[in-house]
Amino acid sequence: MRAWQFTGVGAPLRQVETDEPVPGPDDIVIDTGAVGLCHSDIGFMDGTITELLGEVPIVLGHEIVGTVSAVGARVRDFAAGDRVGIPATTDGPGTAMNGGYAEKVKVPAHLPVRLPDGLSFEDAAPATCSGRTAYRAVHTAGRIESGMNVGIIGFGGLGYFGLQIAKAAGATVFVAELHEARWPLAHDLGAEACAQDIRDFESEGLDLIIDFAGASGTLDSAIGAVRHGGRIVEVGLGAETGSVSIPNITMKEVTIVGSSNGTKNEASAILQLVAEGSVRPQVERITFEEIPTGLQRLERGGTDGRLVVVF
Repeated sequence: MRAWQFTGVGAPLRQVETDEPVPGPDDIVIDTGAVGLCHSDIGFMDGTITELLGEVPIVLGHEIVGTVSAVGARVRDFAAGDRVGIPATTDGPGTAMNGGYAEKVKVPAHLPVRLPDGLSFEDAAPATCSGRTAYRAVHTAGRIESGMNVGIIGFGGLGYFGLQIAKAAGATVFVAELHEARWPLAHDLGAEACAQDIRDFESEGLDLIIDFAGASGTLDSAIGAVRHGGRIVEVGLGAETGSVSIPNITMKEVTIVGSSNGTKNEASAILQLVAEGSVRPQVERITFEEIPTGLQRLERGGTDGRLVVVF
């Protein structure tokens, strides 16, 4: 079968022909239906987070959905023909083992979740990673409730999902995004208002602010903008360190929590929202052959949507 293999830091992906995977007793094999391209893959390739990989060479690609084609002898939860998604995880395909930049993927049977009926592979793939991360930030870490005023910092891939998830929960959403060209889309998805700095919305009494950017100064801006007793969820990894106003944290009695990539239940929840139409991914289809150039586009910031290979 065809696959794109990562062989070392700074080296381009190499297209290879490999044997089709065979499931172990606790594994399933999936015919890849679609796989999303993610910024994490750029980090694996440029050395930033390469140490997270279980092995090198490795087939990357962790936003994977498809159809079960084979099951191991001890697997009882899945059968051939089931439509599944694999929530991105450090012990799963594309990080700890060969991933979805290939026509078939072997995966431990405890990792996948079932896809809702009628949900396309194309829309499901990005929900397994960025969608699930945003869902965890808004619901699990953010403890969102209907009627809240919510601030979103960063309207990229995560913020795009986060805005829609917060709206679906009944919140009024304010978006801080440096690139004004992205504001019209935020408004189309229901943002009450947009600005370059979340502090422009301090008078709105923001109950919850989710920082999907994590850039220099964004956490401090969130502390300045959130209401007394408000909650801030930090998700973005745009800067290694940053300074904040300690008196603001103390006097405003702010709660700050971190949020990472999420659980299987959270993956199922965001997939259901996408299936219902409450959240709609912004997807651009590309071909298998375009995976290397697609990653280059991501690195340059040359796309606003999620690039998804549909097999």
